[in-house]
Amino acid sequence: MHILNHTTTPNRIQRPIKVMQFGGGNFLRAFVDWMVHVLNQETDFNGDIAIIKPTAGGDYSELNDQDGLFTVVLDGIKNGKLVAEKTLVTEVQSVIHSYNEWAGYLKLAENEDLRFVVSNTTEAGIKFNADDKFDVNPPREFPAKLTVWLYHRFKHFKGDVDKGCILLPCELIEDNGTALKKTVLQYADHWNLDDDFKNWIHTANHFCSTLVDRIVSGYPTDRADEIEKELGYNDELLVAGEYYHSWVIQADEAVQKELPFAETDLNVEFVEDLAPYREMKVRILNGAHTSMVPVGYLAGIRFVKEAMEDKDVSHFVESLLLEEAAQTLDFPNEVKNKFVADVLDRFRNPLLKHQLISISLNSTSKFVARLLPTLKDYYNTQGQLPTRIVFGLSALLRFYKGEFKGETIKLNDDKAVLAFFASEWKKVDDGTSNLSDFVETVLKNDAIWGEDLTQIQGLANRIAENIQNIEAEGIVSCLRKL
Repeated sequence: MHILNHTTTPNRIQRPIKVMQFGGGNFLRAFVDWMVHVLNQETDFNGDIAIIKPTAGGDYSELNDQDGLFTVVLDGIKNGKLVAEKTLVTEVQSVIHSYNEWAGYLKLAENEDLRFVVSNTTEAGIKFNADDKFDVNPPREFPAKLTVWLYHRFKHFKGDVDKGCILLPCELIEDNGTALKKTVLQYADHWNLDDDFKNWIHTANHFCSTLVDRIVSGYPTDRADEIEKELGYNDELLVAGEYYHSWVIQADEAVQKELPFAETDLNVEFVEDLAPYREMKVRILNGAHTSMVPVGYLAGIRFVKEAMEDKDVSHFVESLLLEEAAQTLDFPNEVKNKFVADVLDRFRNPLLKHQLISISLNSTSKFVARLLPTLKDYYNTQGQLPTRIVFGLSALLRFYKGEFKGETIKLNDDKAVLAFFASEWKKVDDGTSNLSDFVETVLKNDAIWGEDLTQIQGLANRIAENIQNIEAEGIVSCLRKL
């Protein structure tokens, strides 16, 4: 079986390089590069990609050996049906190591066709480092490298406003585009670069905040041989992920015209304000995970897929999302219902093996970020407690006892949080405290919840009652009574 490279893919098209991409990891290849491929296939985008190695370690040798070619394998459930898709991505035209090929990296700034800059340098990637020097080739931090590159482009094209770029950071931080622009300008000030350059950054470039969503699991070790046999070639860069994808981009109409996603079926949406979409993702997708973990685990379930196959747990999750979480979001019902349906389809994906115990990491802080705002908003707007979110919190408190029906639960949270729960549960077990007092003490701990939750009328009594019922009847019986 032949190795994937340009000699075994003779019909490869060379297009103008329009995209500079910081990072060549699994996510960007299975998300952005795959999308650029779709744009080339279905629109007149006509653009290729130059990948920049932003860190010193590694050399992307596999990408070079395969001439930038790789296959994206996507599986999932779409509209209730299992789908599988294998795509040969041919858009990566060059790979440049910023530490070994600095001159080549700067030369790319002189490319008239280049218009888009994409990055995924982890949550810690967009930061300022006062030790970075302008004349060190290269400076350490990604935004510093980018500032030098933009300055070179500014100088080469003599400040031409038509030679600015559209920047699309994919780092998982809030307002990533705003953060990147702020850091670039911080370097410009730190290095005393021209005021005309700073003005060019403001007027000629678009720093777009984005919200990305796709689970990319990486190289499919357990089924690579089967896939390669079907493809007819060896691919060391096979990358697998879920079929579902979402890219929400905060940008104006001018940016939309240059990225013709509307001419495709890609789930890309341009919006004026990213915040509501981030909130919907947190409250529905992340909130569903956080509520599912303790309920499913106490029901004897260990994987997300198994939870969705269990009629009682899946009904609990679906009802929580549609009847409680979605009611607190200011979107049309059809938008919320579609998002919920997509989330449930993703959870049902048979090839994604998500362990509940893995998702349980730091569940208390996750509840505060993902479900507590929903609980409070629902209470304030509906005048009553959200039954299923409260039950999920009840199960969480019981889960944090660290055992259930004689089985140890491997809790993973802040040491102080775990010590607190262990101490309070011990008091209940040795009879020095009762369940109601336990719940009161736990809910009053503002170090965990950020506030005194006993101030929410009726919450402590409802949780104590739920935990008592879980102990007496089992969680499945409780779910059926909800």
